[in-house]
Amino acid sequence: MVKPLSFKGDKKPKKRKRTTAADHDNDNNDDDTPSSSRQLKSTKTAQPEEDAENPTDDDSWVTAEAPTDLSGPILLVLPTDPPTSLACDANGKVFTLPIENIIDGNPVTAEPHDVRQVWVVNRISGTEHFRFKGHHGKFLRCDKIGLLSATSDAISPLESFLVFSTADTPGTFQIQTLRDTFLQVKNNGKEVRGDAEGTSFDTTWRVRMQARFKPRLRASKEEKAREKIGRKELEEAAGRRLEEDEVKRLRKARREGDYHEVLLDLKVKSKHDKYS
Repeated sequence: MVKPLSFKGDKKPKKRKRTTAADHDNDNNDDDTPSSSRQLKSTKTAQPEEDAENPTDDDSWVTAEAPTDLSGPILLVLPTDPPTSLACDANGKVFTLPIENIIDGNPVTAEPHDVRQVWVVNRISGTEHFRFKGHHGKFLRCDKIGLLSATSDAISPLESFLVFSTADTPGTFQIQTLRDTFLQVKNNGKEVRGDAEGTSFDTTWRVRMQARFKPRLRASKEEKAREKIGRKELEEAAGRRLEEDEVKRLRKARREGDYHEVLLDLKVKSKHDKYS
């Protein structure tokens, strides 16, 4: 299920159960609310209760460190002072937009405050190429003379990009077209084009992404979730009371993937002790 984006500073409404006819009447009255207001509210809705219980559900923003991290909603941070981001409007016009959600001007703390700043990145199946989809469902493209737009409904070489890490600047990237040119900032940060012949400071990008899509963080959260098993559950599985070292051993086994083997060893040992 695709969840609405949430931005830094948004208030999450309290959940309530609808049980009375009065509540139903209130729902009907909500239909009088202008559609634009309802749409704005929908982008700031708290996450569904069942999703909140998911250990991999994390809408905080972190820095992508390698091309393999790139997935899901991202913020493309440009090498400008002060930092700006790549954005597009509903007509597909691509432009730079100042970043408001940032601490002391540090680009590694940047978060989007406007849906126009958010792109969804995915690797194109069967290739090493990436595609960037704008908030309006159109793909970023770079034409033959280096002009950027976001008006494409389908993927072609013009909508395909290579992304690789900057060798001497960890945590930054170069975005290359399939014509071997690079996306760069020009005109004092007011324009972005895709006609740079080589890499430079102006072609160096930072990428901020939602933590739940970052593979290493996701794996770490899943590992922690596996650790969260109570003594009672372990003792029920073992069929007896467990010593503290046995509990630790079973929890370690859950992390390392040999839980059932260790549990079987404990059961066998328990039977031997019983008849000794």
